[in-house]
Amino acid sequence: MASRRSLIRRTAALAAATTAAVVLAACGSDDAASSSGHSGHDTGAKLSAGASATASAPQGSHNAQDVTFAQEMISHHRQAVTMAGLAPSRAKSQEVKNLASKIKKAQSPEIKTMSGWLTAWGEKVPDAGMPGMDHHSGASMPGMMSEADMSKLRKLSGDAFDTAFLQMMISHHRGAIEMAKTEQAKGASGPATTLAKSIITSQSAEITEMNKMLGKLDQ
Repeated sequence: MASRRSLIRRTAALAAATTAAVVLAACGSDDAASSSGHSGHDTGAKLSAGASATASAPQGSHNAQDVTFAQEMISHHRQAVTMAGLAPSRAKSQEVKNLASKIKKAQSPEIKTMSGWLTAWGEKVPDAGMPGMDHHSGASMPGMMSEADMSKLRKLSGDAFDTAFLQMMISHHRGAIEMAKTEQAKGASGPATTLAKSIITSQSAEITEMNKMLGKLDQ
């Protein structure tokens, strides 16, 4: 009988110990889950904050001069592209046709690039109308042709077109170089001042080339 009571006490003690172990394990699991959940929240918060900071980061510094340069050079380039577009059907010299094609291929992508800058800066992209018809195509821009000049050029062909085209484009290029030099001196945007430098280099070389063509036409 005593042996039986001893066996019952040992069984009860074992059961109590097992129950306590289960309870402790459950508590530990809850604490771990809580700790894990809190850590995940912190990580998510940090990631969210980092993404937000990246999204609101400035897209490069620029100033009012950069905006003016992009807006005016877009209109300036559009007129040059329009002039170049007349050459295939009106120019006599293959050299003039080739030059016109080179100008169009160089300046059309630059128009897209500068339009992208203005959009990123939250600024207005000039309307794609006829040169001289929008706000940024006024007489204040150096080298811009008047509508009378453009009308005259459209009516010419052969040697007369070649001569007028070269003379007008030289003046146009000189105006672009003047604008680009102002951007280099006063602009704050790295990409804009780099483009300005490229315009000065390429269009100066084209002016030299066009003067040589004019010399041949005068012979």
